[in-house]
Amino acid sequence: MQQQNISHMRVSNIRQGRNPRAYFDPVEMAEMEASVSAKGVIQPILIRPVEDWFEIVAGERRWRAAKNVHGDNYEIPVLVKNITSEEADELALIENIQRANMSPTEEAAAAARILGRCEGNRDEAANRLGWTRKTLDKRLALMNCSLSVMTALNERKIQLGHAELLAATPKDRQEKVIANLLSRPSLPTVAIFKAGLEEISQAMSLAIFDKTDCASCHHNSGNQQALFAEAVSAGHCTNSECFNKKTEDVLEAKKKSLAENYPCVVIVRPGENNTVIKLVAEGATGVGAEQAAACRSCKSYGAAISAVPGKVGNVYESQCFDSSCHTRKVGEHLLAEKKSAENPTTVPTTAKSANLKVVTGKGAEKSTTTPKSAMTSVQDTQRVVEYRIGIWRKALKKELFADPHKNLCVLIGVMMTRGGTNVSSTKLATGFESLTSQKPPVSNVGDAAAMVANANDTVRAQMLSGIVISITDSIEKSHLPEMLKFMQVDLVKHWKLNAEFLELLTKSEIEVIAEELGLRAALGEKYAKAIGGKKDEMIKALLAVKGFVYEGKIPKALQFTA
Repeated sequence: MQQQNISHMRVSNIRQGRNPRAYFDPVEMAEMEASVSAKGVIQPILIRPVEDWFEIVAGERRWRAAKNVHGDNYEIPVLVKNITSEEADELALIENIQRANMSPTEEAAAAARILGRCEGNRDEAANRLGWTRKTLDKRLALMNCSLSVMTALNERKIQLGHAELLAATPKDRQEKVIANLLSRPSLPTVAIFKAGLEEISQAMSLAIFDKTDCASCHHNSGNQQALFAEAVSAGHCTNSECFNKKTEDVLEAKKKSLAENYPCVVIVRPGENNTVIKLVAEGATGVGAEQAAACRSCKSYGAAISAVPGKVGNVYESQCFDSSCHTRKVGEHLLAEKKSAENPTTVPTTAKSANLKVVTGKGAEKSTTTPKSAMTSVQDTQRVVEYRIGIWRKALKKELFADPHKNLCVLIGVMMTRGGTNVSSTKLATGFESLTSQKPPVSNVGDAAAMVANANDTVRAQMLSGIVISITDSIEKSHLPEMLKFMQVDLVKHWKLNAEFLELLTKSEIEVIAEELGLRAALGEKYAKAIGGKKDEMIKALLAVKGFVYEGKIPKALQFTA
């Protein structure tokens, strides 16, 4: 379909979009229809092309009024823009906010979608919306409102203050409270309503912390009943601040504990549901088996700890925290399956067939080809980078010392491109003393030269080699791959899998290394048991696989290219 800007279009050719406004005030709509009946639609609505039709981005009330007053054949003024669904969401939300009368919960629902596209970055989401961070946080907090509360606020049956207070309570309690509010002949003021809610205590049965200290606490309603004629029923805490502080401490402790297992651990709060997605291989949101395995090494893979009322403390593992990337991977997997179905191939029986796997299910076997090479290496965290650079420098020093000719070539190359400022006089003096048992002078160049002249050829050759070796510690890391490549360094001679390296990784990253190096295949059915314990037990098991050849296997995370 050819896409172009046009000035007018039939109402019937336009469909509703993803309008954040869920409620249209009848009085306001009647006023709008009266205006459209008398003068028509003057200001164009904003639409975008979607497949073989057009979708409203902004101006749905004008479109509705024109449709109701003039019918489907009415030529409504339009402005056509070729924009993405993400851009359409933002424009629709901003346009409705600027035109006022949009419900705060409608704003909250749209803001939550945009937050998901910002990968949970609230500052970025607020900036996109033109809001302050405080406004965004207040709106997102409303996402914990039950559907009945949201509907009541959308329809102006309650005030924003009522909804904000209810958002702090579990949704099942909200349903009871809102039903009671709406059944009253008159709505209580926010102040009165707040005073009533402050009397509602926290149920101890929902506590995720150790309640030992609560037994003797004067805020325990069971203890209050022994003191007062009127008190909250037993099994409740009347000190919400203390209750919430202890809850938060447990959430943080769980986060710290899970950090050993996953690259990313996030406490998910109300309104942040769109920032986390369950990672699965198959189904409507599947990314494919190979990609799902590769995702375990991604910095955005991990576990979510719920801080949402009613689910506080629940841990959800194997989660993805990059919704945009996840959407792309799902699309690639669906496209690969579609192409596979259209062009079926014979699935090889050998397990060594690259990029193909057998998928069982209803119907015949089908081949699933990975659309792109899935990432199968751990992420470059600061710890991994520092370890890798250390391995490179150590290997480079050994190779330079073993090859005098290349050593001299590197020395001249360094002096030509980097100058001599990186040479360590202290290291050279220490090296000379260890070779000759003579302590060189500190500042007299002539005496130092005479001492070198009196040494034998072997000492001088070793000192010459030592110059460039002393430089390697201060050479910028960006130049190391070039030097390693020139020296034709084979890391296999200098490194093999060890506990020091594995201890830098999370358990999920260690699993990626185990698969990459073949340890998982070598363990077979014993693999699940090997990785099932604590991290230190897992490392010990993986480093003691009987019959496995550890030499010659370098993870991609430690390899160099130039």
